Amino acid sequence: MFVEKIPGDYENGDVNKNLDDDGRVKRTGTWVTASAHIITAVIGSGVLSLAWAVAQLGWVGGPAALVVFSFITYFTSTLLADAYRAPDPVHGQRNYTYMDAVRAYLGGRKVQLCGLAQYMNLTGITIGYTITSSISMVAVKRSNCFHKHGHHAKCETSNYPFMVIFGCIQIVLSQIPNFAKLSWLSIIASVMSFAYSFIGLGLSIAKVAGGEEDVRTTLTGVIVGVDVSGSEKVWRTLQAIGDITFAYSFSNDTIKWSPVVPENKSMKRATAIGVSTTTIFYVLCGLVGYAAFGNDAPGNFLTGFGFYEPFWLIDFANICIAIHLLGAYQVFAQPLFGFVEGWCSRRWPGNRFITSEQAVRLPFYGVYYINLFRLVWRTTYVIVTALVAMLFPFFNNFLGLIGAGSFWPLVVYFPIEIHIAQTKMAKYSFKWMWLKILTWACLIVSLIAAAASVQGLIQSLQAYKPFQLQD
Repeated sequence: MFVEKIPGDYENGDVNKNLDDDGRVKRTGTWVTASAHIITAVIGSGVLSLAWAVAQLGWVGGPAALVVFSFITYFTSTLLADAYRAPDPVHGQRNYTYMDAVRAYLGGRKVQLCGLAQYMNLTGITIGYTITSSISMVAVKRSNCFHKHGHHAKCETSNYPFMVIFGCIQIVLSQIPNFAKLSWLSIIASVMSFAYSFIGLGLSIAKVAGGEEDVRTTLTGVIVGVDVSGSEKVWRTLQAIGDITFAYSFSNDTIKWSPVVPENKSMKRATAIGVSTTTIFYVLCGLVGYAAFGNDAPGNFLTGFGFYEPFWLIDFANICIAIHLLGAYQVFAQPLFGFVEGWCSRRWPGNRFITSEQAVRLPFYGVYYINLFRLVWRTTYVIVTALVAMLFPFFNNFLGLIGAGSFWPLVVYFPIEIHIAQTKMAKYSFKWMWLKILTWACLIVSLIAAAASVQGLIQSLQAYKPFQLQD
């Protein structure tokens, strides 16, 4: 396995000084950096829909759902941390990817199923980010329109031009061949995610403190016969669960090896800190947002115009969302790019269209190596995701579908199956039984939440007006 070494290491005789105990580049992460990575990865666009989700579930169901799914995420993540090495969780061989862990413990078709679930999830998230970024840009334009013409002005704007703009920027960013060179973009994206999340929370607190409007809140959320019909109540409740599952998605960071503290223990500590911090923040955003808007909470509390003033702060928050998603799109797209390009290179090693690169000197950059296959494939991918986003530009329903579709296989099923195989757990033992019950319960919840999101998409398509902002 090739490991890039710095030429100076050869000159100094320190060939292995930057390598870990398994010959790979030395890991530098700690439980502190891993905790920060988890918090940064989880706190994102999912926070925007939590006020709406809590409004569907109420003061009882909303916090309960947030806590329950946070516990499930924490529990299964600790199981996955033990799978970082195989067969022994402390001294075994490292698994560098999720699929490596599935391959080591489960093998067979489950490896392909895991890969399919992962890459479908990545694709769905990039489509969702295209939708969300365009909605935020439309919200900036509408915010300025409302400020100028009054809150009752129509201010209708199409999402499509902003999706095209977002797609064009992503086509350029996607041509960066080395994912490591995008670290600066990831840092900016992280800062932006915290900025708009705290702005939204602060505006909600200010709205509650102002007490200017009569806001209706209940223990069970939206009221049948007043806010929604009986069937709408059921569908919206399930969609809200899908939105909450979307909010809880992350992977463990890379922890440096230590002879004193095993990596799995550091990962578990980081998971506990990351998930607990995120849950507190989510509960705050969801409950304060619900207190601010009540049963009329918008699907996206920064673009659904629960806030009109100060318009410049709302503009800034939505610009932060767009910038964050510019970087986040690449974070989720690059692994898919790398997988397809690596598979094609192995499948057709002699094809010059796939493997050859041409050196081109660019001003202010230097030498850039163009690979025609990379150019065509990545550009096509961005265009396709943008077209799908144009067909289904519905924020809440799409987030719910992604969350429901990825939560069960990636957060619940594979970690539990790996744990059962790793510990050689006896079939029909007490622990085996309750783990299986948890797996099946989460599968049922995911399926009905996915069905609710599909129903919401169909309903939204029937009522869709392309020149109005979609919540």
